[in-house]
Amino acid sequence: MAPSTSTAQPGPSGQGQSAHAPAEDKAQITTLEELINLLLSNRTPPQKNDALKTFAHKETRDALMAASLPNGADPLNVLSLADNTLGYLYILCARLHVPGAPPPTTAQLEGFCEGFVPGQARLAPDRITALAKGIIKASGDNLKLALSPLRHLVTRYPPNLSYLTNLHSIFLNLCVKTRYFSVALPILSVPILNVDKTLSELTYNDNLLYHYAGGVVFGALGRWKDAEEFFEIVVTSPAQTPAAIQLEALKKLTLVQLILYGKPVQPPKYTNATLIRLIKSTPYNNFARAYPQRVVALNALMTKDIDTYRTDQNIGLLQQVINRAPRWLIKKLTSTYLTLGLNDIGLQVGLETEEVRSVVLSMVEVGDINASISSDGTVTFVDATPQFTKTQVDNALLQAQAQSKLLHELERALNASKEYLAKALKHKDESWGGMEDDALYNTHPGGPSGPWAEESMYA
Repeated sequence: MAPSTSTAQPGPSGQGQSAHAPAEDKAQITTLEELINLLLSNRTPPQKNDALKTFAHKETRDALMAASLPNGADPLNVLSLADNTLGYLYILCARLHVPGAPPPTTAQLEGFCEGFVPGQARLAPDRITALAKGIIKASGDNLKLALSPLRHLVTRYPPNLSYLTNLHSIFLNLCVKTRYFSVALPILSVPILNVDKTLSELTYNDNLLYHYAGGVVFGALGRWKDAEEFFEIVVTSPAQTPAAIQLEALKKLTLVQLILYGKPVQPPKYTNATLIRLIKSTPYNNFARAYPQRVVALNALMTKDIDTYRTDQNIGLLQQVINRAPRWLIKKLTSTYLTLGLNDIGLQVGLETEEVRSVVLSMVEVGDINASISSDGTVTFVDATPQFTKTQVDNALLQAQAQSKLLHELERALNASKEYLAKALKHKDESWGGMEDDALYNTHPGGPSGPWAEESMYA
């Protein structure tokens, strides 16, 4: 067997360094040249990360990392991204945040976001967050320049998109600000199923911000059911004291439900009672109770509280609610009349005859109502008969099977969690012991016919 030999690898200064580096340094590294030499050694990623975090003094660390080497070389041109994702990451962050430092080029940022090694980057989640925020700041007034690198970050950094990170909310807020809503759809199409706090410094608000921004994206694209789901997640997220963003989400949720159903929907029982009290004291409650009415009347209601709606940035959404009102008024007529003339419908909903014809035909086309218009302008309403194609039935079955499989996997994961089982047993011992079935589910003093069964959110 040949004797082992020690090989040398040239550092940025041109001097050789042993590839078999010692397990730990005896002295703190204080110069950028020494740091790059260490990064070029065969240290493991965790060892390199420790060296980067303790490099020099805290007050001067970023300034030194943002500089060039003594020979004028750019450290990024010396390091290999595949071997030194962490070195690249720390240096890019330093250059983005140190005042007066030469900013990284667009090619350097794009190259990193497209080619970094996720396993290495996950050792420094705070730097990944700082990088994302720095890229947005560096884009200045042209925020759309940050879309591509952040899209690569949010899709490549977590193990998969079902893991929530704070990159999710940062990216979605950028899509909303730039009005590039469709760019967010590949992210939003994957349900959030996992939370790993080692991936990001997550807070309670990250979940709220992500789903709120997602609701805004879906609303802007007219995907009202999806918007309703995301806003409802924000509204019903548990909290002793509701966050301000939860009230804003409830305002938007109310308007989205007026578009979807022509009326607000009573929130789930686990919605924070404070939020329900707060929404009742806003103009949104009065508007929802008055809806639907003629467009003229609804415009008057909007004008009355226009400053509130403008401050909440809900003017555009509210206008869509108002434009939808004639359809709901016509829908109501189908439960009262079998036939009705276009002129009569126009008088009741506040539209001209031709406008009524156009709206009725549009509603028939999308399946809102089942009706026909005769040559003399008489509209005949017919009860709709549900019809489904084989393809629709097959797709529904496939979706149900996929959801069943997903729920089964989640149940197995929960059953394997010692923490969950310990809490479940403790909760059972403390809260459920000795309770009868009827007492267990009778959670309100008034029983099943108590406050939640009778009180409407907007009563």
